[in-house]
Amino acid sequence: MSVARRSARPRQIVVYTLLGLFAVIYLGPSLIQLATSFKTDTDASNHALSLIPDPFSAAAWKRIFGLSSDSSVPFLHWLGNSAFVAVTITLGRVFLDSLAAYAVARLTFPGRKLIFALVVGTLAVPSVVLLIPRFLVLKEFGIFNSYAGMILPIAADAGGIFIMRQYFLQVPVALEESARIDGASVFRTYRSVVLPVVRPGLITLTILSFQSSWNEFSFFLIATVDPKYYTLTTGLANLSNGSLGQATQYPLKMGAALLATIPIAALFFIFQKRFTRGQMSGAVKG
Repeated sequence: MSVARRSARPRQIVVYTLLGLFAVIYLGPSLIQLATSFKTDTDASNHALSLIPDPFSAAAWKRIFGLSSDSSVPFLHWLGNSAFVAVTITLGRVFLDSLAAYAVARLTFPGRKLIFALVVGTLAVPSVVLLIPRFLVLKEFGIFNSYAGMILPIAADAGGIFIMRQYFLQVPVALEESARIDGASVFRTYRSVVLPVVRPGLITLTILSFQSSWNEFSFFLIATVDPKYYTLTTGLANLSNGSLGQATQYPLKMGAALLATIPIAALFFIFQKRFTRGQMSGAVKG
């Protein structure tokens, strides 16, 4: 064994030890969350950080999935609302953001730079500042407390337009010129020629859009008041305020919150490589 390899081994041990320590610290809250979901209310209150339920109880999970005689949590209804709203918003953002980005990146029309500057300028406005104006708009258009009111106002966003514009700017103009020489319209060029080239950007936009819409809370809070429109975020917030009783109900809350994180984690792991490549590609192009 060479001297270089011998000297490198202690470094690797130290590095892997530190990485393992950080992994434990990072996963610790999730493990506590999982363990707490199998505890009783008393055990969860008295031994909050224990990883071993004593006694072991699946009562919280039975309530979550409606298998208990006690008052059940409408978790599946919240899950259905979250899935419907998140998927619809994601599809809207992927289409509208990419379409708008292509227009400001490639089409020539009066005020193009001004429009893009205004779009980017909205990124500097805190979303909480827009809550009351959005509420007034929802009331004015008669879509308050409806699925349309939850989806339409955030079906496009400035961040997605900015991301996709950066990708479109890197597409060779020659590709579009060749398509137009062959008789393709602007929309056909955008759909059939340009979009396949910027697929990493579309994947990045899809993941970010789904994540943000799945975790959206403040806007949904002012867009609806009827419990039938509760998503996981608003439903869990209502649950945390004690809507089902006066007890802490930590096992119930931890179990429901744990399930709410699974779709985002699964989506990221499925598209992890493509997402990372898209981010690196965007950074290099930018």
